[in-house]
Amino acid sequence: METLIESCFHRTTRHTTHYLAAGPKDGPLLVFVHGWPELSLSWRHQLPVFAGLGFRVLAPDLRGYGLSSVYAEQSAYAQAEVVTDMLELLTSQERAHAVWIGHDWGCATVWNLARLHPSRCIAVANLCVPYFALENGLAGLLPLVDRTVYPMGDYPYGQWDYLKFYEENFARATAVFDADPYLSVKLLFRKGDPGAAGKPAFTSAVRRNGGWFGPLNAAPDLPRDDDVVSEDDLQVYAQALRRNGFFGPDAYYMNHTANAALVAGAPERLSLPVLFLHARYDYVCETLHSQLAAPMRARCSNLSERIIDTGHWMAQEQPRAVNAALAQWLATCVKTTWPTPATST
Repeated sequence: METLIESCFHRTTRHTTHYLAAGPKDGPLLVFVHGWPELSLSWRHQLPVFAGLGFRVLAPDLRGYGLSSVYAEQSAYAQAEVVTDMLELLTSQERAHAVWIGHDWGCATVWNLARLHPSRCIAVANLCVPYFALENGLAGLLPLVDRTVYPMGDYPYGQWDYLKFYEENFARATAVFDADPYLSVKLLFRKGDPGAAGKPAFTSAVRRNGGWFGPLNAAPDLPRDDDVVSEDDLQVYAQALRRNGFFGPDAYYMNHTANAALVAGAPERLSLPVLFLHARYDYVCETLHSQLAAPMRARCSNLSERIIDTGHWMAQEQPRAVNAALAQWLATCVKTTWPTPATST
């Protein structure tokens, strides 16, 4: 029987969150949090699987995305606001806590929930972006750059050069993506390349090249990578980005100082169960040879790690491997959340 996935809204005077929901309403709650420049759709391979196992699953469109509220100020996309959105969504479900699962910027939000609101988290799992990294702001990332790949003289910001480009050239960065959202996402959603290991990521030269696509004022037209995204799914992404624009998604990169201030002084150690999925062929969030994951290992006392042979868009490129890793972790390390027969309807 096909799993019913509902389109839902949680509206307050402060914010509206659109989210996808599936699974028995009394099942253990999993909340999947997407990153840039994605949607709740990014978890299309996970929602029916875990709903079918008896979990209640939610996947929100973050602010600025999809059918959730869009704002005109960059500060509206700081992590303090996004975290509050997620807490309000959780409260709307009449739940005290959930297992939170994130990817990309969604990782920053999930790590912040675990660090700042541990009572609202049963456990957390994140894909690609480790703890104590992105949520600490750009300044917190730079000491973790692998200088054997990114010599300081040539790559002062390492693979995070594109983060600085947003700060210095926000209008151009956004305009180039907005020029043709379909071409932008068609180029971005690509599988990992094993042959690029040990080489500087293309994001390390964005400022030097004058933009994400060099001097071009729009993304070049490359073939769709059907190992990651179908044409129908690509059209959904593009339609949402045409409607809302890239301002909101890009503004997540404009709040590093505020994001770092949010967690400054907060306890750093996480004692709840944590799963981190490394992407072997993600050369921006490169965690297997650099020190990017070291702060996480030093601060998580109940950490499980798995390596998935995939690029950055892990949940879309290798959904079976991701689902298997999540299910195994939930069944063995977060046993109290595994659905009982009574909720596996």
